[in-house]
Amino acid sequence: MKLLVVCASLDLTQPFSATPAWWQLLKGFYEIGIEVIATPYQGPAIESLWWQAAPNPAKWQGDAFKAMRDALRKVGGEKPPVQIQAESAPDSGSLFATAAETEDAESLSNKVIRQTVQTFITPLWLRHLDDILTKKPDIDAVLILTAPLNHLNGVAAEIQRKHGKPVFYYDGDVPASLPNLRGFASGFRIYQGADPGEYTAVISNSQGGEDALKALGAKDVYTVYYGADPTVFSPVSVPAQDIDVMFYGHGREYRASWIDAMIAAPAQALPDNRFAVRGTKLGDLGPTQLLPYLSFSKLREYACRSKINLCITRRAHASVFASSSSRPFELSSMGCCIVANPYEGIETWFEPDKELIIVHSEAEAIDRYRYLLAHESERLAMGQAARERVLKEHTFQHRARQFVEIIERYL
Repeated sequence: MKLLVVCASLDLTQPFSATPAWWQLLKGFYEIGIEVIATPYQGPAIESLWWQAAPNPAKWQGDAFKAMRDALRKVGGEKPPVQIQAESAPDSGSLFATAAETEDAESLSNKVIRQTVQTFITPLWLRHLDDILTKKPDIDAVLILTAPLNHLNGVAAEIQRKHGKPVFYYDGDVPASLPNLRGFASGFRIYQGADPGEYTAVISNSQGGEDALKALGAKDVYTVYYGADPTVFSPVSVPAQDIDVMFYGHGREYRASWIDAMIAAPAQALPDNRFAVRGTKLGDLGPTQLLPYLSFSKLREYACRSKINLCITRRAHASVFASSSSRPFELSSMGCCIVANPYEGIETWFEPDKELIIVHSEAEAIDRYRYLLAHESERLAMGQAARERVLKEHTFQHRARQFVEIIERYL
């Protein structure tokens, strides 16, 4: 099988959190014998050992679009709506927007920007993909990985009409990307003005989001979860586990109360233990140490140096059943002992109390930390069980095969 894949980005230096996952997925395709031509929606085309790169046909236009979007939002004083979260308890707060708020999400500046993109950038992408498919008729299907859906209006329909190739869209941000949620403050609203029904099928990271995608007009809907490449996220030998509790991630948005309950308060309550974080915009975490970012290999070292690694999932994902994110798979693949906040459907991937621990309050977090820090053999056994589960079910080779199984139904 030969796939033409449009990635949101292939540039690991840019702040697109899913880009490492796309690298692992495309590598997974290569490892199971699938030939891939990858072309990025944002940023430069980057060649690798695992795929052939095709250029971004609208690189400078895309850069100009981003600058225009940022400028219009700044001048207009507009910001994407964010979740209103009460501070009374970790589980409190409003996640879903009202109909009026959803309508407001497509503000005047957003409409102007989207219409500008559809006028000047969308035709470039249609010509680009048309040219590749014309020159390489042996391509079996097109897969779009989280490029903005409403920036590519009509492209999928025209490709299917002219070339007879199925076109699949993968949304890796469900449920946060859905128009009935408030979304992330820095994110695109990809469904306003889009037609998911023009795609052969829509695939997402969320089982609980399937009905919402069907309601938006998707003809067929499937779920493929995130995973981890166990050769990339692998345990590394360290002199000692000198960090007691560690978290890596960026931003408090959608998880502020759990960050306080699982990091800030326990760090105060357990002054003899070393708490550390690697990330930005996490707020005041008291005596918690901020670790410097040096490289990916250093991040892996931090995780392996930590006796307990925290998985604090944003509420948008944690509250909708089996809405996968990368972190549980990455930490498990490295053989880490994981403590997580409540996450609907996490048992779909890992067995609580055997492969990770779930805590439901600040007090429970402190209690579990004390217990795990005093029982090394149980921590190590939990980490080993989690890695074995990844190797058995959750590698990106598994995910690549799942994509292929879906695509083959339409060939």
